[in-house]
Amino acid sequence: MKFEKGALEGIRVLDATQFLSGPYCGMLLGDLGADVIKVEKLTGDPARETSVNINGQSVYFMGLNRSKRAITLDFKNPKHKEAFINLAAKSDVVLENFIPGTMKKLGISYEDIKKVNPKIIFCSISGFGTTGPYANRGALDMVIQAMSGLMSVTGEKDGGPVKVGPSVADMTSALYACIAILAAIHHREKTGEGQYIDISMLDSLVSILENYIGNYLANGIVPKPTGNVHRVSAPFQNFETKDGEIVIAAATNRIYQDVCTVLKRQDLAENPKYLERKDRMKNVLELAAEITKSTKEWITSELEAEFVKYNIPHAVVNTVDKVVEHPQIIARNMIIETDHPVAGKMKAVNSPIKMSITPGCIRKHSPLLGEHNYEVLNEILGMSEKEVEEMYKQ
Repeated sequence: MKFEKGALEGIRVLDATQFLSGPYCGMLLGDLGADVIKVEKLTGDPARETSVNINGQSVYFMGLNRSKRAITLDFKNPKHKEAFINLAAKSDVVLENFIPGTMKKLGISYEDIKKVNPKIIFCSISGFGTTGPYANRGALDMVIQAMSGLMSVTGEKDGGPVKVGPSVADMTSALYACIAILAAIHHREKTGEGQYIDISMLDSLVSILENYIGNYLANGIVPKPTGNVHRVSAPFQNFETKDGEIVIAAATNRIYQDVCTVLKRQDLAENPKYLERKDRMKNVLELAAEITKSTKEWITSELEAEFVKYNIPHAVVNTVDKVVEHPQIIARNMIIETDHPVAGKMKAVNSPIKMSITPGCIRKHSPLLGEHNYEVLNEILGMSEKEVEEMYKQ
């Protein structure tokens, strides 16, 4: 486990979030070297009770809360709320992902914190943002996938809407929040100004529908799901082999001709119906059927080797067990062994942020509930062991 200094060393983040979007954003900042203090209610982040566990420790929680310290606070307790405000006064960032208005009701909103720390960067992640008719609604990932239109363009042709496997609404909003926080830190360095950041999961997913929405605004045609068939190129999908499936991505005429050469299908290379991309798209299903006849005669690894020779964009369709053992993933150090005080030694996904001097990395194990109560309150607020003990007795 690495503990080098990171690019965000000296930045303190109060991470008052739970479940996925907020914790993932906080984890990214922690991986980059920020001192991220996860603030949980006395019973803990509900994510601690979910998913597969190792020795009673939730894999879901551990995967989202590494590189952090953790304290527990009851915001309804005046002493605890005071401690949070005092910590915020000595922090750079406050991160929260409650339903809009929750922090204001508790007396720890941006406006409240700004009074004690005018330079604070306060980031809120919510389902719909803090404005608009849906602002006060709660939201989960699938709700946002449905509302954003993402589900309507995902799935097989002529089939019903399908959600994307991972929680992309949570993850995308977390990434945007992280980008916004880094931008706000840069702005503050130049001007001395803090600011409020309002990140909406719905906004985030709408933004990544890019061409789907752009094309509709241009031509008025409502996009439909196309399964694994590409919308403008062919052959550009997955094809069955003797022992699996392989994706072929022929985005140009040259690549198409090379595919035909590898598959020994000169008939397809010369057929007028397939010579140009627009023609291949008109006959995409017929072409796919012909190519499948050929790919089914190949063992996947042998076909892959031939595609490599011709520099044909391709990929084996891997299951997760194959991904974690993939030579490229291993070479990039994306699966590493970590050590947790309760779960013990375990493998985890490493940070994807590669930097020559200050790379992202797992800096601390995911914290136990309240593990750093005394450490944080003593170090930052100067509270004695007796004062901390008395605070939690209350």
